[in-house]
Amino acid sequence: MINKKYERVVFSFFMSLIMSFIMSFIISYINLGFVENFVSLWLEAFIKAFAFAFPIIFLVGGVVRKLTLKIIKEEK
Repeated sequence: MINKKYERVVFSFFMSLIMSFIMSFIISYINLGFVENFVSLWLEAFIKAFAFAFPIIFLVGGVVRKLTLKIIKEEK
């Protein structure tokens, strides 16, 4: 298992992997439809999206968490 101190990195990795996988599929389909080489075009878009998504989520994840904690009402 991975040490707890790497939780932010692991979270960022899986969040960016899943989100870029789904979103690149959706956007590729919207822009291209199911063309002959759709899968290869989609996978190329996915790799590019993941390359940007991982560092972005890693960098802004802490800010988003703090913002979320500020606006969520704590139950008593």
